[in-house]
Amino acid sequence: MKARVYVTLKPTVLDPQGQAIRKALNAHGHPMVAEVRQGKYFDMTLSDSADRERMQAEVEKICRDVLANPVIEDYRVELLD
Repeated sequence: MKARVYVTLKPTVLDPQGQAIRKALNAHGHPMVAEVRQGKYFDMTLSDSADRERMQAEVEKICRDVLANPVIEDYRVELLD
């Protein structure tokens, strides 16, 4: 089984990289782009030895402890079969 984790800045946190991307897109002829929020994602392959609920809980713990800064970032986990 695989887990995909999306980590994004919270909506109240400024995103200077996203602003730079938006400006670059506008300058390259894409004026319809009004806002860009950048983020990151992680793909993890999980062992099949655990049940789905346990896998979800483990990946959530990994997100809280390692992958995301809970002060400024949100995360979302998808388990993929």
